Amino acid sequence: MLKSYIAFDLETTGLDPTKNDIIEIGALKVRDGKVQERFMEFACPLERISPTIENLTGISNEMVSNARCSQDVVRDFLDFCEDDILVGHNVIFDYSFVKMKATAQGLSFEKSGIDTLKIARKVHKDLSSKSLESLCEYYGIENKSAHRAYFDALATAKLYHMLAHYFEEKDPKVFKPQMLMYRPKKILPATPKQIEFITRLIQEHEVEVEWDPATITKNDASRLIDKILKNQS
Repeated sequence: MLKSYIAFDLETTGLDPTKNDIIEIGALKVRDGKVQERFMEFACPLERISPTIENLTGISNEMVSNARCSQDVVRDFLDFCEDDILVGHNVIFDYSFVKMKATAQGLSFEKSGIDTLKIARKVHKDLSSKSLESLCEYYGIENKSAHRAYFDALATAKLYHMLAHYFEEKDPKVFKPQMLMYRPKKILPATPKQIEFITRLIQEHEVEVEWDPATITKNDASRLIDKILKNQS
């Protein structure tokens, strides 16, 4: 069982890291088996949070309206992670979103990870559901704020310890950290026309948005334009 690692979880506006955005990052830094440091921060997405996501997470557009943009939050999260191994439930999903944001800024995020979902699929073939919620119920792990990033990260850390306690000696291979492999699609910079249009919209509608013309991608620019226009309708 690892004694030092980062357990983390994200809440997002959807399932596709090339189209959707991060709205919350939660993580805990474990050192010698104890929580040493926490990371909890909202991020303001470049698209509105849908009623479905709000109902699932409890995170509303108002709650993230004054938050920093996801690129800024991701930069701080990369510093928080240092050289640690990541632990997550379906870890590649959360990793892919962070990787996309890091790559867009020219930052490296090459990590090894342990996936509690992958472990559960191997050692709990009898369980009909391997969701974090179902596994927490199975092991009696309390998670009062499910689908909020930090509390899901904390529940994942507890689940990892339970799984390692019962199964690591029997099946050590599935508990070994693996290099996380996600290759983002080619990220295109915003076009000059998009930059010009966003600048004009901000001036005309007198809105305050966090964005960087030097790093914003083509997809993010499209989402930002849609967001500004929808907010004015």
